[in-house]
Amino acid sequence: MRKIPDGVFKPKLSTGERKSDVTTTVAMQITESERAARESKTARLRLERLAYEEANPPTGATGTQKAGATRKKRLKLM
Repeated sequence: MRKIPDGVFKPKLSTGERKSDVTTTVAMQITESERAARESKTARLRLERLAYEEANPPTGATGTQKAGATRKKRLKLM
């Protein structure tokens, strides 16, 4: 018995199904390109931040302001 080649009896897609497949493919390509752009931007910014932190080490003078001073400032702004 001979083997039937693939695609001979494959059902034809309707017009709506073809349009839906095209839309799905395009949407997936767009989201994939946005994901790749976001990941590359994140990696670039991370490298820049690490280089900045290496060039400008923290002085250890964080939190020198009194805790109440920030609360008072917040209350004034309201």
